[in-house]
Amino acid sequence: MTDEHQHRSDRPAADTGPRLAPLPEDSWDRSTRELLAPIPRDADGHLANIFTTLVRHPGLFRHFLPFGSHLLREGRLPGRARELLILRTAYNTRAGYEWGRHVPLARAAGVTDEEIRRVGAGPDTQGWTPADARLLRAADELHRNARLSAATWSALAADHDEAQLIAITMLVGQYHMVAFFLNSAGTPLEPGYASDALPGPDGALADTAEGGHGHG
Repeated sequence: MTDEHQHRSDRPAADTGPRLAPLPEDSWDRSTRELLAPIPRDADGHLANIFTTLVRHPGLFRHFLPFGSHLLREGRLPGRARELLILRTAYNTRAGYEWGRHVPLARAAGVTDEEIRRVGAGPDTQGWTPADARLLRAADELHRNARLSAATWSALAADHDEAQLIAITMLVGQYHMVAFFLNSAGTPLEPGYASDALPGPDGALADTAEGGHGHG
């Protein structure tokens, strides 16, 4: 490692912007355009900042996208279960970008606005069905202990097959990894997704600033 590289890596990020800025479209070369071509654009015609930031590592991006897309689009879990796991993981990792992008997906999967607000309060809060509470508890145990307890595994196995049990652990792990990257890079949440604030650490709603910048 050169002195110049070490200095660049150790330099603290400015509070006013991302540590790694999304790559602007006028800077995309042919290879970048090919990598980003399969990804649907947002309503404003732009690609999500997660992709235009991660594409700065083209080799990793090429392998990351099929795996992430499989978990999100082709996985064995029902959409509602998937999005509850992702939202609880976003809450646990303080990942405002992840939260903001997945609230609309959760709504589309049938999670109500009241349930979305309740995700921050956790699995023991009144109102969850036993099945939903088990999913939130699984996300919490994986976050806290890197494993499911025997009781939670057994409870999940009552209504999930083997492939779904694997998917639950891999999905939570995937969104931890995404949160690590986005939180560290300071990837800004697109303005069109910033209206749903990440709940505060105590489960209360935070202001939109926390959910809108620098989180995964």
